Amino acid sequence: MPVRVLLVDDEPLVRAGLRAVLEAQPDIEVVGEAADGAAVIPLVRQTRPDVVAMDVRMPLLDGIEATRALLRTVADPPKILVVTTFENDEYVYEALRAGADGFLLKRARPAEIVHAVRLIAEGESLLFPSSVRQLAAAYGDGGGNRAARAALDRARLTEREGEVLRLMARGLSNAEIAARLVVGTETVKSHVSAVLAKLGARDRTQAVITAYESGFVAPG
Repeated sequence: MPVRVLLVDDEPLVRAGLRAVLEAQPDIEVVGEAADGAAVIPLVRQTRPDVVAMDVRMPLLDGIEATRALLRTVADPPKILVVTTFENDEYVYEALRAGADGFLLKRARPAEIVHAVRLIAEGESLLFPSSVRQLAAAYGDGGGNRAARAALDRARLTEREGEVLRLMARGLSNAEIAARLVVGTETVKSHVSAVLAKLGARDRTQAVITAYESGFVAPG
């Protein structure tokens, strides 16, 4: 089945460019477009995308609030890929904090756009881990976020789960983690699932942000 993508951006040229790049791939289908975050929820319910590629800055409802509303309102929500002009942007970090699964620069090359959509849809590794680390260092709470520390304390991760979380923060895929720890991929998947469940994280990105903001992993 192709990866179904919904495009949300107030610039028609950006939407047209993303559509042209994505629809050139046999395994990706663009199922709809919106010019503002306010239209996201009804369109998601109508088109049932796997991934929403969403501009972080829009005039009526920006990508941060649209992400929060989508995750709060829609059962089994799609993955959210924030599309932004600037990489080192506090808006991007706030969108990730709100529940976005990763971000993509508008100036990205076509191959990078396609790779980002596929990676977000698969959910087995972190998109641009070094950039997420830099954002956490710049805009995170330096390990002093009380909510993140409380979540980590409640999680009571085992030693192996802690190892897996640290490797997730470095951007390693399940297969790469398995090779590093000399275990099977299915074992790693079980550990990753346990980490997400214990932290109350919807995906790897949220788990890694909790790890950074709690001080469990240093973003520097």
